[in-house]
Formats: sequence, structure tokens, C-alpha cells
Amino acid sequence: MAESRRKFDQDFKEGAVRLVRETGRPIAEVARDLGINPGTLGNWVNTDRRRRGEGDGALSEDERAERDVLKRSVALWVKDAMGR
Repeated sequence: MAESRRKFDQDFKEGAVRLVRETGRPIAEVARDLGINPGTLGNWVNTDRRRRGEGDGALSEDERAERDVLKRSVALWVKDAMGR
């Protein structure tokens, strides 16, 4: 028998993310209280953080461009230092 997936409306998702963000409680704890999977809530929180430009690896477009230039510069410098 196939399992049915639960659907959550946008208001529920936003409220759950707000609980994590504003209370500072762990995702697992909030998810348990709401009766949802912690991985699901974690995905919603990560999406919200990226949208807000927060969190690990959340670089703006300018920051990504600067990072790429620096990567290329380092690669050229290493090539030159190695005598190639």
C-alpha cells in the first residue's frame, strides 16, 4: 500500500520556520512538537536562510564573482610558481 505524502500550506511552513528562527530552539525539537519530519523542517529553514542571504555558503552574486576571480588568480600564481 502506498504512503500518502502530507501537504503543508505556506502559512504552516512560514510559522514553523519562524519558530526555529525566533526561539532559537533546535530544528529537531520544533519538528517533534509540530509532528513533522526534522529533515523536512530543516529543508524549509535552509531555504529561508538562503532566501535571506544567511547561513553557510550564502554568498551574494558579487561575492561569488570576487571568489571566482580570486580562485583564478591563485591558480595562475601557483602555475607560475611551479615554473609551468
